Amino acid sequence: MDKNKRILILILLFLLFTSCTKQTSGELPTPQVLVSSAPEVDTAVESFLDLWKNDDHEQMYQMISSSSKQKISSKDFVDYFEKTAANATLLSIDTQLLSSMKNPNSAMAKYQVVFNTSLFGSFERENELTLALEDNTWKVNWDSGLILPELTGGNRLQLETINAQRGSIYTRDGQSIVDEDTAYALAIIPNQIEDGKEGVLLNYLSELTDRTVESIQASYEDIRTTNWYVPVGEVSADEIADRWNAIIALGGIQISEFQSRYYYNGGISSQASGYFSVITPEQVDEYQDLGYLGDEQIGQAGVEKYTEQALAGKPAASLYVVNETNQIISILNQADANLPQDITTTFDKNLQIEAQKALLGFKGAIVVMEVETGRILAMASSPNYDPNLFTAENSNSAEQLDELLNDGQQRLLNRVTQGSYPAGSIFKIVGMAAALESDLYTPDTTYYCGSYFEELPDEKFKDWTVDKELPPSGTLSLVQGLTRSCNPWFYHIGLDLFRQKGADYLSNFARGFGLGSATGIDQVAEVTGQIIDPASDGDAVQQGIGQGDMLVTPLQVVRFTAALANGGTLYRPQIIERITSSNGVDVYTFSPLAQSELPVSQETLDAISDGMRAVVRSSIGTANDELGDLSIPLYGKTGTAENPLGDSHAWFTGYSSTGREDTPDIAVTVIVENGGEGSAVGAPVFRRVIETYYYGEPLKLYPWESRFNVTRTPTPEFTETPLPGANPPASTEPTSQQQVTTPTPSG
Repeated sequence: MDKNKRILILILLFLLFTSCTKQTSGELPTPQVLVSSAPEVDTAVESFLDLWKNDDHEQMYQMISSSSKQKISSKDFVDYFEKTAANATLLSIDTQLLSSMKNPNSAMAKYQVVFNTSLFGSFERENELTLALEDNTWKVNWDSGLILPELTGGNRLQLETINAQRGSIYTRDGQSIVDEDTAYALAIIPNQIEDGKEGVLLNYLSELTDRTVESIQASYEDIRTTNWYVPVGEVSADEIADRWNAIIALGGIQISEFQSRYYYNGGISSQASGYFSVITPEQVDEYQDLGYLGDEQIGQAGVEKYTEQALAGKPAASLYVVNETNQIISILNQADANLPQDITTTFDKNLQIEAQKALLGFKGAIVVMEVETGRILAMASSPNYDPNLFTAENSNSAEQLDELLNDGQQRLLNRVTQGSYPAGSIFKIVGMAAALESDLYTPDTTYYCGSYFEELPDEKFKDWTVDKELPPSGTLSLVQGLTRSCNPWFYHIGLDLFRQKGADYLSNFARGFGLGSATGIDQVAEVTGQIIDPASDGDAVQQGIGQGDMLVTPLQVVRFTAALANGGTLYRPQIIERITSSNGVDVYTFSPLAQSELPVSQETLDAISDGMRAVVRSSIGTANDELGDLSIPLYGKTGTAENPLGDSHAWFTGYSSTGREDTPDIAVTVIVENGGEGSAVGAPVFRRVIETYYYGEPLKLYPWESRFNVTRTPTPEFTETPLPGANPPASTEPTSQQQVTTPTPSG
């Protein structure tokens, strides 16, 4: 061994000795021990239960163990939870972790679940689950028994219900609007009509369906030689009983029986009463949560929908546990029925039917309100629709329902509450009120009502008298200005109030009259319309006569009209008179609800009533020709609202003042879309409603009728009653808050 190697060995030995010396002297490094602890069981269990509470079944599936996933797919897992919830009519659950314990690789937890259901109330279970540690994460060993112990091993819940007959809807005098009944669909087969018997057949069908002979004949006139099925209408068994033998002896008619929820008279205030049809796929989850199976029929609009729970009640129900072969293992729960209730509306049947007839051939609306209560006695929207067509058992449905829904007439639209229109000259009532309350005007303040308004430079607005080729109305007091519906007077008021009182002054009065906001009716859908503050002199001029961007509903107008009649109180409109239990006890009865007061003094109300009375009685009144001969004390205002989509809309609003207890005073508002002038069209329709209410039937024909509900045309149409000289465009109906007005005057 050479010298260098010996030196290297000595150095290594020295270093080794030194290292051993340091270790024995206590200078060794502290050992580092890594400890991996299992996650908290409580956190995992509570997360799993929270996901269940939130119906997040897909995330629940991600928390179950791999061995559990081998037994059930994600889809089947989710379906099982959803079907169990549906059968239990589950609304929600409440959970609580009671205790837990864990071993190194497994754990157990006890928990409580409270099941809140629609049909069975609330019931609870205590249960326990086991968990396995996988990749340092607790996973639930899932079994169907974790939902309910009774479901262990794949058992399922099965719901069985027994429904009672749905409640009925009545008019205020107890006559049926809709009830369960045996009904018959009537149709004509044109080429089977026997010679010489057509007139008899048509008369019978007219009496049964309340359609005119002319309208029925027109429905098949062009296809007389065919064997086509031409629907005529539906009747109940009672309605056809005394004519049955005579009708079946005639040729050309087809009668098909069906058992159904039957709507009398082809629908009484259909848009307000609503209709009854199957739960749609989009509604299934919502109604299953309420205890429905999902294949029932429900109220889909109006009173039928609003009072669904009262009309339907709750069925007697049994909740069974069944095995995989559908054998019943046990009864989990039972519930007694809550029997359906009946609804009595505020509608006057005769008045409602005649109001509907009064609008035949028009698009428009009529609403009648008791001035001292807010009761709605009639709510007619035209074109109307037959709710019986939503009944699948009705053989007429297949022929007509699709046409009804897709003919562009917006028949399901309730124009009383959902039609929004420029107010036109009926807004002059509000303008007069605002002027009198401003301290700038008195009832005797005068203004020269010329043919044109020329207070704005380089702009000229005409009065309605120009188109009529009448001389200017001359100097008029403010009261006379309302009576004459003088446009220049109210152009001036709109401009003057804007300049002297501010942009929101007249608008705020309109809002105080209930315009631009919901009326509070909740039994039917409604829109709010809109009242927009004018931004310029030109806007203010247009606002003065109810034009511009203003939109109002007939229901808003009749409400403030009733307030003018009763001393200033705005009542909430209501259409439910009472709700009655199966044993005849009223569980709800109508009560008037005063919402607010018009922002006016009694002196202002008196001045407005003077002007509205003169509209009817004075020789300068715009409705004197149509209403002046009636002995009933009437107050009114005509309106002609310009419309960019066609001819002007015809308004009339007014009220009676008889003080009779047997026939309480009413307010009536009429809108006829594209009808032209309020004086020529709105006032005659108003008169028909007044005559029906006070005399029981209409007494005076419209100027365009040859007889009641039949126009002076060679081939009258049931749903087409053209006005003299009118030529409305193909589609002129308003949509919710989408009408726009033109900057032109109205009379």
